Amino acid sequence: MSTPISLDTIPDLCRIENVQKEDMQERCMDMTHSIYPHDKIFGDYCTIQEYIHCPPQTTFEYLAETSNLLEWTYSLRDMTYDEERNLYEFTDAVGGKTKCYCRTVAHRDAMTVDYHCAWDQGDELWMIYLMRVIPAEPVLNKPGSVVLWTNCHHPYYEKNPYPQQAPADRKIWVGDMWPMFYAGHWIEMQNLKKILEHRHASLR
Repeated sequence: MSTPISLDTIPDLCRIENVQKEDMQERCMDMTHSIYPHDKIFGDYCTIQEYIHCPPQTTFEYLAETSNLLEWTYSLRDMTYDEERNLYEFTDAVGGKTKCYCRTVAHRDAMTVDYHCAWDQGDELWMIYLMRVIPAEPVLNKPGSVVLWTNCHHPYYEKNPYPQQAPADRKIWVGDMWPMFYAGHWIEMQNLKKILEHRHASLR
């Protein structure tokens, strides 16, 4: 067995052995501001979470069915499916006639659902929506689901990598909306919550 590396050789660890409790409290207070700059919160990642009073398996199955994006997303409509490419095509109404391509990668045991998407073309699916369903019972001590949803700020959000594929009259790029991702996705999460809770309540 190899000799463990001493923690003393790792710089900037914050442990009670090297940071006094008072200093730790001060650090935490400095990090706990009442107002944060928007770019500090939503710079490279956008994560939202919500409790949904619906069984986790039901929540997972709903998310894993790609066609349900027509229901709970704000703007994905007019779905078609390319069986040969295993690729769904939508119209994203916020981009006018913009085509949005999607391939869903779901893992039942882990209850993860990842939507691999892109505007304008389906060869490089770089807009990835990462979702995880957690049983609420062990984490909140009540029945239902906790849904976590994360997006990462891919460099393509800054500049359209395929401008030749864009509709000629489109004035916006999906990356222009990154500062509003948290708000927009929160609204969509509430759609998801309302739909699932309504349908689950009707079965009880």
